Amino acid sequence: MSDHARTAYISFPDARAHHVPYEAPPTPQNPVVKGRPLVFLASLYAQARPPGLVIADDDSVENVPLLPTIFYRNAGFAGLRVLEELDDILPRFDPTVIRLPPLGKEASTSEPQYTSLRVPPQNAPGRFYTVADYYDAFKSGRLTPSDVVETLLPLIRRDVPDRSPHSTAFIDSKVDAIREAAEASTKRWKDGKPLGTLDGVPFGAKDDLDVKGYKRYIGATKDYTDGKEVETSWCVAKVEEAGGIMVGKLSMHELGMDTTNNNSNWGTPLNPYNSSYYTGGSTGGGGYAVASGLIPFCIGSDGGGSVRIPSNYCGLYGLKPSHGRVSTEPLQSSDNSVTVRGPVASNMADLDISYRILAVPDPLERSSSKFSPPKPLGSLSNSARKTLGICKSWFDRADPAVQQACHSALRYLVSEHGYETVDINIPLLHQGQMAHAMTILAETTAKVKSLAGLTPPNKILLSVSRATPATDYLLAQKLRQVLMQHLAHLFETHPGLIIVTPTTPNAGWPIGDGELSYGMSDGNTQVRNMEYVWLANFTGVPSIQFPVGYVDPVKGSGMIPVGMMGAGEWGSEEELIEFGYDGEDWLNKGYEGGRRKPEGWVDVLKGKM
Repeated sequence: MSDHARTAYISFPDARAHHVPYEAPPTPQNPVVKGRPLVFLASLYAQARPPGLVIADDDSVENVPLLPTIFYRNAGFAGLRVLEELDDILPRFDPTVIRLPPLGKEASTSEPQYTSLRVPPQNAPGRFYTVADYYDAFKSGRLTPSDVVETLLPLIRRDVPDRSPHSTAFIDSKVDAIREAAEASTKRWKDGKPLGTLDGVPFGAKDDLDVKGYKRYIGATKDYTDGKEVETSWCVAKVEEAGGIMVGKLSMHELGMDTTNNNSNWGTPLNPYNSSYYTGGSTGGGGYAVASGLIPFCIGSDGGGSVRIPSNYCGLYGLKPSHGRVSTEPLQSSDNSVTVRGPVASNMADLDISYRILAVPDPLERSSSKFSPPKPLGSLSNSARKTLGICKSWFDRADPAVQQACHSALRYLVSEHGYETVDINIPLLHQGQMAHAMTILAETTAKVKSLAGLTPPNKILLSVSRATPATDYLLAQKLRQVLMQHLAHLFETHPGLIIVTPTTPNAGWPIGDGELSYGMSDGNTQVRNMEYVWLANFTGVPSIQFPVGYVDPVKGSGMIPVGMMGAGEWGSEEELIEFGYDGEDWLNKGYEGGRRKPEGWVDVLKGKM
């Protein structure tokens, strides 16, 4: 380990190259079951209970004892057992790596300033509103926060007759609390004493976070607060303290266990760009709400791309921070080694300001408290080199239209913003994806005591996870160590390196017949959908996604957004944000026709209704 690593970080992995030639993953063999057949199959499992075997009714898949083991092997989870590269490797269970401030330059938290916002010009094509537009409307008196809230509530409320289709993106909205917060903000603006740039700006929080007065369903039908009064999670509270108005809990895929946001419990929000496509998940409600113009940003979670995939599918900007940086206290997150909270935003300015508020260190949380506070809004990264690393064999597995969109953006970044590209290799990528999947499934299964009430796909998925042997789980953590060591080697070899891939290899995910009513189990597409995003979750590095173009759909009407992703060294969020601004410049200036808004985009600042 270098002196730099020893002095500037906590828990930095040993920088060690692991040279393993790239091998494309085998053709997946997971059975695809959807619609009524999925429900019927689940009922058959329940009826097939062997005589004398006593298992709770909710564990229907496990009533056929061999099925979970068969599915487990079929998914490839047992493949780690043959990897000689894991011999003599110590497992690493926690990917948290904390970048410290330079000695003698201790950072301090500062209020994000309106004048530091770097917003797209008013004449930018397909321009979404930014928090600056809300600020201008409130400061001028043209609109008040109460005006905005009264525009939103009829669109997002579930508890009204003939509710709007937009409400599917929201689990719940506490009307009285929302109006009270808006009235308080309106008074502050009237008195000339706003709390700051975000005062009165509406935002949402994914349903796996705690917010006082709300239940937490995590996309299921069970209330995981168990009816208890909860305190608001730190990251949500920080936005509220800055004046943001939390207008609702946002829908998600049940337990976050897929990347479509298909949810037969609460309804599935349809992609604003093309209603025949999914929004992506599991922060799909947030992706819908931001892409539709209802809110400029939301707080999501990302355990396997769940911030970045919806941002990709919905043409938005998403940031998965370094592991452990964003606190959810008092909601516990220390038992999860892959999931973090981060923003989904309509533009880079909103991603920038929301990240800097979410990432304020929590003095009572063991990891968050050790991170240096984010740099002040508007401060430029001090990275001297702008190097983009491309693992060509991995990158080239994306669909041709996705590759073309990403390569066009890369050429612009090189020619107009001074980036250079270098070839890199990353070992055991397919096996690493399986290790990540095994880990996130095991960590979720450990928290879910009963499968009762879950949708059929999750009953199958979590039952398969219950078949995970401890030895395989340990092998997965050994592979995590290998990957983190290799990334440390790459970052030391190429200072300032950003590892670039498409966000997903596919352009969107079309909705199949019968899926919205009964759900689906399509492990093949799910694994492919996560081919690039998993690495940042498993190794704890930060990662940003931004839109780079649009492609023709295979179904329905409306072009499908395509995104590109960059992963940086632990603690390099500010450098990735600069990369995101350069990517936004490509979409606004370099891409033919520029950015596009979805046809049904809602103008919440047009005035009183």
